[in-house]
Amino acid sequence: MTKQNVLVSDTKSGLSMAITVAVTNSSSLFTTAAQKPPAVPGTTYITISKKKLLENLEINSGAKINAWVDSMRASSPTHLKSTPSLLSVDDVHDSWTQQHPSALEMFEQITNASKGKQIVMFLDYDGTLSPIVEDPDRAFMSDAMRATVRKVARYFPTAIVSGRCRDKVYSFVQLAELYYAGSHGMDIKGPSKGSQRKKGAEAVLFQPDTASEFLPMIDEVYEALLEKTKSTDGAIVENNKFCVSVHFRCVDERKWVELAQQVKSVLKDYPKLRLTQGRKVLEIRPTIKWDKGKALEFLLESLGEFYVLEPLIFLPFFL
Repeated sequence: MTKQNVLVSDTKSGLSMAITVAVTNSSSLFTTAAQKPPAVPGTTYITISKKKLLENLEINSGAKINAWVDSMRASSPTHLKSTPSLLSVDDVHDSWTQQHPSALEMFEQITNASKGKQIVMFLDYDGTLSPIVEDPDRAFMSDAMRATVRKVARYFPTAIVSGRCRDKVYSFVQLAELYYAGSHGMDIKGPSKGSQRKKGAEAVLFQPDTASEFLPMIDEVYEALLEKTKSTDGAIVENNKFCVSVHFRCVDERKWVELAQQVKSVLKDYPKLRLTQGRKVLEIRPTIKWDKGKALEFLLESLGEFYVLEPLIFLPFFL
C-alpha cells in the first residue's frame, strides 16, 4: 500500500482541505491529514499534531492546571515563537508542499483510484465551510461556499460532521439534501423529505445508546459554567446539546489559568463527563465511546445499504 498526502484548494469557492490518499490494489481510502501548511507570507502559523490538539484531559486524574494551560497554549497558532527553528518560513512551506502536493496536480491519479467506486464526502464546519471567528454564533458560511456544497451534494452523498449542535449547523448551512452529524457525531440525521437524496433518509437518524441520559447533566454543567466564567472577559460557553464548549479565543492569555480553574471546579462533580480540547476551545462531553470517526463509520454503513453495487470511497475534509 502506498500513501500520498494531498492538499486541495479551490480559490473560487474558498474551500481548502488536506487529505491523505492511501491506495491498495483492491481499494482506495482517503483519510484526514494531521498537518496544515504555513500561512502566506506576512502571517504566522504552527502545525499542532491532532493527538496533542485533542489530548484528553482527565478531570479526576489529578491533572495539574499548568498542564491544562500548556495544552491550551499548544492549540493556539500564535505561539510560533515557542518552537524555535533554524528553518525559514519559506523552507518550511516548501518542505510541507513537497509532502502534500496539490490534488489538482494529481487529479488524474485520484480519478483513476475512484473508478468503479461510490464517493462519499464528509466535511467539518468551522474552519472548513466557514471562517474561524471570535463569536461562534457568527460563523456564517458564504453564499459561494453554500453553492459549492450544494453542487457537490448533487453528485455525491455529502455529510457535515461537527462538534456543534446539529440544529445549529443546519441553521448555518440550510441545505436539506445533506447528512448532518452534530455534537461530535452523537446526533445524526439524514436528508429531509423532498430532497434529492431522500431515499432511506428516515432510517439515518441516530443517537448513541444512553446519550439522552446525559442531556440533563449537560444542561446543568452549561448553566454552572455560564455562572462560573462570567467574570472572565471573552469566555463564551456554548450548549451543543450533547456537549458543552468553552471558547477562550477572546480571553486574555493571562486569564487562561483562571479559566482552567473555573472549568475544573465545575467538572470535579461530574465524573461521567470528560474534557477534550480543540482549537481555542475546551469541550465537555459524556464518557461515551463515540466520536466523529464512529459517526463516519455509521454513515458509511448506512449508505452502503443503498450503494451495494459499488464500493465506497470516503473523503473526510477536516481542517
